[in-house]
Amino acid sequence: MEIKSNAVISAGSPNPANCRRVVVLGAPRVGKTSILRRFLRDGFEEQYEPTSEDFHRKLYHIRGETYQIEILDASGERDFPAKRRLSILTGDIFLLVFSLDDRSSFEEVCALWSEITTAKSALLKSKGKANVPTVVCANKVDLPTEQHAVSRMEVHSAFADGCAFFETSAKDSVNLEQVFEALAKRGGLPLETGPSQHRKVSIRSYQALRAARQVGRGGKADIACGVLYPLARRPSFSTDLRLGSPALCVVGAGMKLVECMYVS
Repeated sequence: MEIKSNAVISAGSPNPANCRRVVVLGAPRVGKTSILRRFLRDGFEEQYEPTSEDFHRKLYHIRGETYQIEILDASGERDFPAKRRLSILTGDIFLLVFSLDDRSSFEEVCALWSEITTAKSALLKSKGKANVPTVVCANKVDLPTEQHAVSRMEVHSAFADGCAFFETSAKDSVNLEQVFEALAKRGGLPLETGPSQHRKVSIRSYQALRAARQVGRGGKADIACGVLYPLARRPSFSTDLRLGSPALCVVGAGMKLVECMYVS
């Protein structure tokens, strides 16, 4: 059911300080899209479909504050350095994904990490390496050990300085909750933005919960709600260049209520 934004969350547009853009980078076929599906609660698909570019926007209302997360899966920018650099410059948090059975994907993520820190250091005019909120996923840990082409020691050595590292399986949901929690913590976001604290309810139930909170009835103060824009479009390159980071806080007129959640 399509409804107006003020019927979902009356707080309106989020403060720019509460907006974050998560940029997801890595080689093809490493599981980036599957991890994002887990974050957006769409489940796992065994069949691989190449992703050119995937953009999502999600709005949260948590403890009286409105937050916005934009998620950019920039897979299609692999062969377009200028576009990739723009995505890096406008990103606030980075999720780098490689596959444990593909050494070249690990080497690509190492190169991306260097590119990110170099670009951010230049943007901030920092003499040292910029402190960039980054989480690294060594995906497909569900594969037999003999198929692993990268050792844990190599990964720790490459990303010991400034990254959170997790061995994950998008297929079996191994360590994905920890990944989402690390993204929130490093990006200065509430933990309620993670999918483990979401629970789908009907619009009527959601409105009843909000009404109860507004009149101060007990036990409702911790309710957190999230609205996903299923057809969200990435802002134009000219807009991104003009406004830069933090990510744009644009609330569209048409939205669909996908899920509401509360902290149990």
